[in-house]
Amino acid sequence: MGRITTSVEINNPFEPGKALRCDALVDTGASHMILPRAWKDRLGTVPKSSKVEKETADQKSIGGEVCGPFTIQLEGFRPVSGEVLFIDMYPDNGAYEPLLGYLVLEALPAAV
Repeated sequence: MGRITTSVEINNPFEPGKALRCDALVDTGASHMILPRAWKDRLGTVPKSSKVEKETADQKSIGGEVCGPFTIQLEGFRPVSGEVLFIDMYPDNGAYEPLLGYLVLEALPAAV
């Protein structure tokens, strides 16, 4: 099975200019758009934020923060409104690997 990555732009509609662009791994087993907590300040503040506990594929429990709404746009698709899950990530070979989950894919709608 191959890896599918796509270019994603995330904008804060409440703070124009607070945005980021990244390549994300399409992960249909993930629910949210998942970004490293280290990038959270780059997107500014949003009206909604809540702490969550999630279970990873290897059944480890991790804490995160769901924030939003943000405007999320995949290259070639219309922008959609959605939440971002920020978690502690560790760079692999100096780079983070954001994940694009099924909630954003279903909102587009995009087939995988």
